[in-house]
Amino acid sequence: MRPRSVARRLSIRPQESEQAGVEINKSSYFYGLNLDNRHACKRISLYKELDKPVIFVQHCDDELVPEEDSWNINSKIDFRKQDLFVRKTHANSFYKTNLKDLLDILSIHSIEFCGAQTEYCMDATIKFFHGLGYKNYMVRKATSTLNNAYMSAKETINFYENIWSNRFLEFIED
Repeated sequence: MRPRSVARRLSIRPQESEQAGVEINKSSYFYGLNLDNRHACKRISLYKELDKPVIFVQHCDDELVPEEDSWNINSKIDFRKQDLFVRKTHANSFYKTNLKDLLDILSIHSIEFCGAQTEYCMDATIKFFHGLGYKNYMVRKATSTLNNAYMSAKETINFYENIWSNRFLEFIED
């Protein structure tokens, strides 16, 4: 049985009361990407121990069809009925979703991110969140991607982390 729908997962700094955790694109499809999922699993567990919300944002398109195996959240991720789920069709997790309303209802003002894909969904959402005035946080190497024509996956992650650092988010220790 699928939990209720909310598109990406946002993460929150555990010490802040108005913080949530957001996990973006943690479907089975994205597990082929270069991501050490121990970060995500550890952070999700911490948020749950502290009774903080975890929001899973799932991308839906021709390749990631809702309810198909490749779209479902990977079984290694601890998700539960009480977690929140958002479905999205654009790299920006706010575009034509209820994510902003959900964050407002929960009085969330800061978010910790992890997920895929570094140069698309993560970049667009992190920058958009920043523009809306949210405090953004991330553990280093908490995103994933594929090699591309210009850079390896590792180089891409390093490139975007350099752009985000102290401009769009603050890196925190795991």
